[in-house]
Amino acid sequence: MTKAYLSIENVGKTFTRGAATTEVLRGVSLDVARGEYVSIIGHSGCGKSTLLNLIAGLTEVTTGGIFLDNAAVQGPGPERAVVFQNHSLLPWLTAYENVKLAVDKVFSGKKSKGERHDWTMRNLELVHMAHAKDKRPAEISGGMKQRIGIARALAMEPKVLLLDEPFGALDALTRAHLQDQVMQIHATLGNTVIMITHDVDEAVLLSDRIVMMTNGPSARIGEVLGVPLERPRHRLELASDPTTIRCRSAVLKFLYERNRFVEAA
Repeated sequence: MTKAYLSIENVGKTFTRGAATTEVLRGVSLDVARGEYVSIIGHSGCGKSTLLNLIAGLTEVTTGGIFLDNAAVQGPGPERAVVFQNHSLLPWLTAYENVKLAVDKVFSGKKSKGERHDWTMRNLELVHMAHAKDKRPAEISGGMKQRIGIARALAMEPKVLLLDEPFGALDALTRAHLQDQVMQIHATLGNTVIMITHDVDEAVLLSDRIVMMTNGPSARIGEVLGVPLERPRHRLELASDPTTIRCRSAVLKFLYERNRFVEAA
């Protein structure tokens, strides 16, 4: 039987420290189609980042399995690129060198030196950072650093782009600009994206589906909401759109009811 492009099957994750055992995730199942943009949202401690790390192969599942393009996820690999909230750039390298480091690692035996240079520049251009290719991280803004991190991830040509609150540390205006750029990149490349976020408006603007997690421990998927908004999307037009308002209200209702449950416990 053919699996979904990305298939998360009855995944559980337990952490053990000494005699203490904590079940973070229990029975998480989700199918993601090729080219789909899925956001995962929930309160702090619900295991969102743990789930992303399991997909990335940075952490091993305790039970169940994860499959990408019919292959089991076993450890990290370039077909699953991660962009963290902290840009994680090497401070002694330029923007160009930070991206080219990933390109050389993935394509050293597949592309010539000239092709690797062109590919590095193409990905810098994709995030509108070619003009700053010779700048080091200390010489550019937080938003520009995050763009370089996205370019580095995209340059690996991953099957799935994993975003862990990539705009969380940015000011509102920079965040909005980067959200728009990510939408443009997704429209251009048709890539598969899984994004962790705390921001309801961000989830509705960017996503095809929003996965809402229950509170931890032993968190699971509470609801999955489809976002039936046509693309391309324009934030100003969507501000008063009835479908946008309905989706936003549905997510807020879920999160509020879960939060009320925690406060009452």
